[in-house]
Amino acid sequence: MEAGALGNPVLRARRNLTDRIGEPLLRGLSGLAALLALAAVFGIAYEVIDLARPAISEFGLGFLTTNDWNPVSKSFGAAPFLYGTVVTSLIALLIAAPLSIAISIYLTELAPRRIRRPVATLIDMLAAIPTVILGLWGILVLGPVMRDTIQPALGSVLGFLPIFSGDPSAFSYLTAALILAIMATPIITSVTREVFETVPGDLKEASYALGATRWEMVRQVVLPYSRPGIVGATILGLGRAIGEAIAVAQVIGAAYTIHISLFHTGGTLAAQIASQFQNSAGLQKASLAYLGLILLVFAVIVNVIARVIVHRGTLKDTDVTETEAAAL
Repeated sequence: MEAGALGNPVLRARRNLTDRIGEPLLRGLSGLAALLALAAVFGIAYEVIDLARPAISEFGLGFLTTNDWNPVSKSFGAAPFLYGTVVTSLIALLIAAPLSIAISIYLTELAPRRIRRPVATLIDMLAAIPTVILGLWGILVLGPVMRDTIQPALGSVLGFLPIFSGDPSAFSYLTAALILAIMATPIITSVTREVFETVPGDLKEASYALGATRWEMVRQVVLPYSRPGIVGATILGLGRAIGEAIAVAQVIGAAYTIHISLFHTGGTLAAQIASQFQNSAGLQKASLAYLGLILLVFAVIVNVIARVIVHRGTLKDTDVTETEAAAL
């Protein structure tokens, strides 16, 4: 039947016409979508720079190191918010990345089949919780627990360190970092789990055949093979932590100076923009846009570094594979 249809001159002509139209149409639509994405990125960057231009002209690069935010005297600086963004994001990443990798290893290598899907579904549902709900949970539950239990315990053991000194507080850098860790964990876990599932079964079986234990197989096969994917997943989680505004604004408090102690209130770039932009005007609005520009540049730098790490990891794995193939 198919051969007869292909032999029909009319049907063959229609098919040739469809092919001639369809391929250029697909190419054009795909190119248009790519151009629209680029236009959106450049358009956003242009608007942010244009809005921030008065603050850039007024403060210059000194805005990055100024530890002040006073709308009355029109003195603004990004240092406390840049510090808060870096501190909370790094702490969140230090907590979320190992936790997510451990969860992914459990779900792909250790968990019984009957509980893998329910546990994975519950973890994925954690990413669907609105950030404002997590912020409210942080105010009502996590903050009091941090103030009454966790921070006093840390202070009694590690109080000689400046970062764990001071009076416990429900609103602090540490509380915000834990909220960010909760938000980043399902993202990192989901991507890392997918990466672990792509590890060829032949490599695992070969490792077992050589006498490796399950832990040795994970350490020598799964983790090295998945290194670029793990880095990519971690950077995705870091991007979520850097850009989160509402939940952080609810639990970090409000402080316009840099404080070393993690028990102190503070601020981040995204939280400061979200909390003040609508009620700002003049130089204050331009300064908030300047914070947005810093956040945009920060995100671009993080993504470029991640791509470089992933690219080097991919090249290294390719070189190792070629060396092993040549040896065989």
